[in-house]
Amino acid sequence: MLYRDVTDLLGKTKDTVRVSAEGVRLEDKAKLKAKTIDELVYNLCLNESRAVKDIVFWIIWELAGELGIYPSSIQELYEAKGKGKYSQITVPAVNIRGLTYDVARALVRTALKLKSLSFIFEIAKSEIGYTLQRPAEYTAVCLGAAIKEGFAGPLFIMGDHFQLKSKDYARDPDKEVETLKELISEAVSAGFYNIDIDSSTLVDLSQDTIDKQQRENYDVAAKLTAFIREIQPQGLTISVGGEIGEVGGKNTTPEEFHAFMQGFRKQLDKYGAALTGISKISIQTGTSHGGVVLPDGSIAEVNLDFEVLKAISRIAQGHYGLSGTVQHGASTLPDDAFHHFPEAETAEVHLATGFQNIIYESRHFPRELRKKIYAWLDENCAADRKEGMSDEQFIYKTRKKGFGPHKKEIMDLPQGVRENIGRELEEKFAFLFQKLNAADTEALVNRYVKPARIKKACPEAFLV
Repeated sequence: MLYRDVTDLLGKTKDTVRVSAEGVRLEDKAKLKAKTIDELVYNLCLNESRAVKDIVFWIIWELAGELGIYPSSIQELYEAKGKGKYSQITVPAVNIRGLTYDVARALVRTALKLKSLSFIFEIAKSEIGYTLQRPAEYTAVCLGAAIKEGFAGPLFIMGDHFQLKSKDYARDPDKEVETLKELISEAVSAGFYNIDIDSSTLVDLSQDTIDKQQRENYDVAAKLTAFIREIQPQGLTISVGGEIGEVGGKNTTPEEFHAFMQGFRKQLDKYGAALTGISKISIQTGTSHGGVVLPDGSIAEVNLDFEVLKAISRIAQGHYGLSGTVQHGASTLPDDAFHHFPEAETAEVHLATGFQNIIYESRHFPRELRKKIYAWLDENCAADRKEGMSDEQFIYKTRKKGFGPHKKEIMDLPQGVRENIGRELEEKFAFLFQKLNAADTEALVNRYVKPARIKKACPEAFLV
């Protein structure tokens, strides 16, 4: 049900929440969880009125705070890992590209069942574009899922691969950095209190020293970290991640990591000697985003180097006080790989394509809608079809771009269909939490992370 306008929104929700210029007050928690939160999320994603969307975001944000759900930074937990306060726990960071509300609900249900607080909702810069999910929408959908499932505590939401385009940077570096600053500002305002800067695209392996190869990378990473420190909410330290080697490229070496960290720290000190730096480092170990797709559509085996993860994690913790390494492109790895991540002291693993695959390949996902999306891809993503690419490879590589243009049809799937897909995802989430030792972490997270409620001002649209 789409609200006609702001007046309709306020009228339809008045028995559940009381909204005034002074704030939002919950009137009926049972009604909120039974129906109203579903309607609010639906309108947040699909209503064409900017005013309605802004007010819905504010209502969900304030209701979450009233119910003890707080967008938070994972910084303090990672600082504890950097000091050796705990070990062999890897945090799963999940990118949700489509069916977001239902996927987020499945993730929250898993966390509740397994008594975990060590998980992250994330969305990459590129995903924001092709899934049509701006930061405010993504945050509020995740908060809505937490409200629906009865979650309470810190909720970690992250901007993943906030990346610079090397060609645009070469043409106009100041403009490219400024463009990323604008996205960071939007994300932080929306409750992304964890930001992964990806300036690894600027690494120049043609240079004759490792320091020169990493110089643009660590220089820009320091500049953006200093900017994040300027705009982060008072009393909160945003967790910032850095990246050395581009995923899909050559494996990272300890020498490259040392060069990056030493250069990064020197540059960051120029902005302020007391500024908090990064909390983790993403490296390349042999994976690629989405996996390497064979002509029949299957995924090639990956020769992932866990020794690289282990070696650089040890250096990160022992020399620089970081939590350790971050592994990208992991969701399509074989099941028997995941227990190695905590053994290698990997701080965080990023997971995306595998969940997308579960949605599209579920026997519950309507065949006709899948055919319609694939036909749309064939017509609108022809530029992505490389020479010699099979139809299976093309669909596998491009179907992530089908979520945004078909958002309404996917959200309008029958409740039973969405619930069945949610159960399939929940099973996979539970497996990953257990293999990554991310279960039973409530006490650990609560020991180090002290979330604070950050209130949002009444949107201008409400006062008009």
